[in-house]
Amino acid sequence: MSRIDARSKTVRELLNGVKYTIDYYQREYKWGTPQIAELLADLEGKFLANYEEGHDRSQIQHYAHYFLGSIVISHKNGRKFIIDGQQRLTSLTLLLIKLHNLQQARDETDQVNVTNLIFSEKFGKKSFNIDVEERTACMESLYKGLHFDAHGKSESVNNMVARYDDFRELFPETLNDGALPYFIDWLLEKVELVEITAYSDDDAYSVFETMNDRGLSLSPSEMLKGYLLSNIKEDEEKITANDLWRKLILELTALDKKEEADFFKAWIRARYAETIRERKKGATDKDFEKIGTGFHKWVREERKSIGLERSRDFKDFIENQFSRYALNYLQVRKAAHSLTPGMEYVFYNAQNNFTLQYPLMLAPLRPEDDQDTVERKIRLVAGYLDIFIVRRAVNFRTLGYSAIVYTMFNLMKEIRDLDLFDLAALLKAKVAELTETFDGFSQFHLNQWSKRYIHHILARITHYIEEQCGIESSFETYITRGIKKPFEIEHIWADKYERYSDEFATHEEFAQSRDRIGDLILLPRGVNQSLGDATYEKKVEAYFGQNLLAKSLNEKCYRNNPSFLTFVDMSTLPFQPHSQFKKADLEARQELYRQICDNIWSPSRFDQEVEA
Repeated sequence: MSRIDARSKTVRELLNGVKYTIDYYQREYKWGTPQIAELLADLEGKFLANYEEGHDRSQIQHYAHYFLGSIVISHKNGRKFIIDGQQRLTSLTLLLIKLHNLQQARDETDQVNVTNLIFSEKFGKKSFNIDVEERTACMESLYKGLHFDAHGKSESVNNMVARYDDFRELFPETLNDGALPYFIDWLLEKVELVEITAYSDDDAYSVFETMNDRGLSLSPSEMLKGYLLSNIKEDEEKITANDLWRKLILELTALDKKEEADFFKAWIRARYAETIRERKKGATDKDFEKIGTGFHKWVREERKSIGLERSRDFKDFIENQFSRYALNYLQVRKAAHSLTPGMEYVFYNAQNNFTLQYPLMLAPLRPEDDQDTVERKIRLVAGYLDIFIVRRAVNFRTLGYSAIVYTMFNLMKEIRDLDLFDLAALLKAKVAELTETFDGFSQFHLNQWSKRYIHHILARITHYIEEQCGIESSFETYITRGIKKPFEIEHIWADKYERYSDEFATHEEFAQSRDRIGDLILLPRGVNQSLGDATYEKKVEAYFGQNLLAKSLNEKCYRNNPSFLTFVDMSTLPFQPHSQFKKADLEARQELYRQICDNIWSPSRFDQEVEA
């Protein structure tokens, strides 16, 4: 093996004007929402442990460092190829693009220049520092703050668009405003990675394999297993417990390698965490954070408080605690990936990237609960979160991790170990206490932040009314991007102000009304594009051949359609045809959508679960 260099570098040293590329055979960029949420939470916590309002920015040099891991580079033909670490470097670049865009409205003296860490120019040609041709157009759009349509693009590009949306949505409020330039300075100068550089692919892969195979340290779950088994006295009991552990770990990793660690964090937080770090200077990590960064250490340190004292306690911890909660977690994770009858709310929340739902769903479960009780409790908690998410969304309230983690942690403690009836009563009361209601729906409109939620809500509305009318319907079809003709948000009004100038004094006022949800439906790609700038009169004829929500605009939907008419009569929803679509028609449609949402997200779901 030739010379190997290893050096700790700050983010600035690593990315400033330095080009990295990825060989075509390397795996895709695969990070998901949980990894972005965890990264932001870690960065926020480490930064806020030092930051204090009123600090001079020069004091950042005395802030604590944060180690972000290592990367392995193969340096060949004058270029740096990423062998291991593209997930971190790509995510860092997306974060830097987010920070660049976040600063644009600020005074120049209050901005930190990050452009050279994102791209650089040579001989008048600009290229990104993570230089992969298929990603260039996507990164250009994100850097300019534009929407990028990733349909038909690679898995990496689709994930980059989704993860940038995560950065935009989950970025902590505590790091914004006055703290932002301090945070960026700290990120560039105090966050470090170890860059390991080899000068051939063979050597680079040898390093990679040594780090990930021959010299690999035990994982936290393996260390936890070792600790628990070592405290079981009888060899036969140890063998039984070990076999059970291995079987369930295999099932978890079969879903995804990261599920193993995610399960332990969700389970131990759900069952045992009592404290969480305060969001202020000098605050130290508490149960919630310690479990997140080292659950195996936390269990050892807190063994007495969680009842681990005698051999039989450790045996029970594996056979009755670990085994039951692992199976429960597997059930909800599978429901999150694929729409499962009876577990629809879990899927809906996952579609809205609500990663905090897993410890919450585990919290009220007891090892002695039968399967029916387990499923009802999961539905109750997921059903509450479904209401919480949508009500906040329609009122333009952030669902960012740092903004709601404290609220969700306290809820997790409140619902821990509750029986079915008490859980239903508490969650129903929690809905009644929510300050956000569907009264805020009147101004709910389309923008870059709300687009995800509007698509979700329109899909739920469309699926709901079709299901109520006995029409075959699939929520998944309305939200899946990977099909040939995915459904897209369509404006009923064409972007033609002159057609509506009699009702709107300015184009801006018209544009604001046009983006309200009452002017929106879902149509398949192609149908949406073919209608283009057509008049409403032409559009409404085409709508009759589409889904029921679109079809309900056309008066023909109200003829010889007994199932729909019976539904309208029994539900008392204010459906009506629209031969024209003026301002008053949009208002009526907005109110119709609001009332449908009241039905879909009704707190009566809690009573139904207990009475079932």
